[in-house]
Amino acid sequence: MLSVAQLRALGFHPSTITKRCRPGGPWRRLATGVVMLGTGEPTRYQLLQAAIAYLGSGSVITGVDALRIHGVQLPVPRFVHTLVSAQRRLTPPAFVALERTARMPTPLVQSELPFAPPARAVLDAARRENDPDRLRSLLTVPVQEGLCTLDELITELDQGNQRGSAAVRIQLRALRHTIEDRLRRAARYLARRCPLPPPRWDVTITDSTGRRLGMVDAWWDDVGMGWLLNAPSVGSQGPEEQRDELALTAKGVVLVRTAPSMLHHHGDVVATELVRAFRQAATRPRPPVLSEARCAAL
Repeated sequence: MLSVAQLRALGFHPSTITKRCRPGGPWRRLATGVVMLGTGEPTRYQLLQAAIAYLGSGSVITGVDALRIHGVQLPVPRFVHTLVSAQRRLTPPAFVALERTARMPTPLVQSELPFAPPARAVLDAARRENDPDRLRSLLTVPVQEGLCTLDELITELDQGNQRGSAAVRIQLRALRHTIEDRLRRAARYLARRCPLPPPRWDVTITDSTGRRLGMVDAWWDDVGMGWLLNAPSVGSQGPEEQRDELALTAKGVVLVRTAPSMLHHHGDVVATELVRAFRQAATRPRPPVLSEARCAAL
């Protein structure tokens, strides 16, 4: 895939380029100034290349194509959904869905093409989806795969274009309960499989004076070990989560953090990590903390 300017720089005369792009010729013009050096139907990657070659520097591929490049299994969309600066005025080729935005994302470069980060790609695609079932799947799968969190989607929705956001907002509220329930069920099932005493769930940890230190999803009181589900990756926690973790670990609490994708897809690894952490916690004096459980061990 080359631009006409690149072909001319290689020594091709404009008339030669035009002749080779005519019906029956060896090349095909996919967009104004963009030439595919071959015939037949372009591959999806070639269409992505052509879109960026036409739109130029600063443009970004978003939506379903961006999610597919991040590993999400979704059907190939009809159009290449792209983002350009709000100040730009141009008419895209028929295979490109062009969206102008004042919030251009910092792209992630994959296969030499710029793609929107997962949370932005999800919301850009979701705002254009009218089918409730497809919308629900579009919002759920990237979270389950660990590409982004539900909180990141909500933040992106609040900060972004509000057109088409009402249905997305309703689905995100429903999905929060669904995803949390599913995560909790998976965690309880895994805890029953582990060769450990049953934990208590949804526990608030305080110091000996009753001052709150933080909350854990599961708690082994005898050894002072907590389990955090849906924990963000290190360095991306919010201030409150960071304070809680620092306060708990400063008191000597052993914490195990588990992302949803690990719990759903690598349960044996998580179980091994829990057992190892429990043994570690059992080898040192129990930390001077108190616990207040909202839910008894099951």
